[in-house]
Order: sequence, then structure tokens, then C-alpha cells
Amino acid sequence: MAKRDLRTYLKDLDKEQLEEQILDLYGRFKQVKEFYDFAFDPKEHKMVEEAKMKVSNEYFPLKRKRPRKRRSIAQDHIRHFIQLGVDPNVTADLMLYNMEVAQSFSKQNYIGSEGFYRSILNSFGQAMKFIRENGLTKEFMPRCKAIAVQAEAQGWFNSDVFHMTVLIPERD
Repeated sequence: MAKRDLRTYLKDLDKEQLEEQILDLYGRFKQVKEFYDFAFDPKEHKMVEEAKMKVSNEYFPLKRKRPRKRRSIAQDHIRHFIQLGVDPNVTADLMLYNMEVAQSFSKQNYIGSEGFYRSILNSFGQAMKFIRENGLTKEFMPRCKAIAVQAEAQGWFNSDVFHMTVLIPERD
């Protein structure tokens, strides 16, 4: 169904029928429920704290012995935050937090997989793009530079790309 067809269909419904459909969607689909729950009571602080806890648990687990180091956990939360329309400052904070935790882990543990470093670089590039697109460079550039410096200090093979990513000028 095209958006235009949906619009026509919705115009033909009266207020009571529209309310009934929205309530039905709210009850059936988790994403719709999350959207409305967030729209009416955006607990951004609680959401970001839970996300940070899950990201930290990937590298420094509390209940299991071995870290999983899955970048996808943070990426899922970031995607969800963007989809819900969470404040870009909160989303950018989570993006950088993910890399800071990964760097803390790699500082304490040898990681032989180049995939790990490529993955963190990919996250860094996405974070830099998001920060620039949302005009947050002033607030977050010190943390971005610190991540690039830390990559170099730890001897990451791709640390020069981190520095280049930070130095790319913001386009107007």
C-alpha cells in the first residue's frame, strides 16, 4: 500500500475508528508500543544508562567469564535511538562511549583480530558523520580526538585513519 493510499484510507475513518486502530497497533506491535511510550514519556537518561550498561557488559562482563566484544549490541541501541528520535546529544554520547569502552578493553587485553580494529574504526566513522550532521562537533570533538590519540597510543594498525577522520573539515 502506498502512502497516498493509506492517507486516503485514514481520511475515510472517523475519530473513534482511528483511535481503535491505533490502540490495536499499540497492543499488537512492540515497536509501536515503544514509540508511543517514548513519545509520551521519553526517559532518555534511563535508556542511555541501560544501553551503556549492556555495552560495558560486552567487554567487562559481570556474570560470565569471557567478554563477547560484540559491536552489534551498541549498533542496535544506536539504531533504535535514531529511530525513536532520541536527542542527538544522547545518541552521540552512546556512540563515543562504545568506542571508549572498547579502547579500555583493548588497553588491558591483547586483541589479535584486525576485524576488531576495523569494526571500531567503522563505528568511529559513523559517529563522526552523525556528530557533524547534527552540528555537535563543538561538544564532542575533544572526545573524538581523545579516541584517535588513544588508538595511536595503543598502536592500532589503523590509528592514522582515526586521525584523518577527525581532521576532515565539516562541510556546510
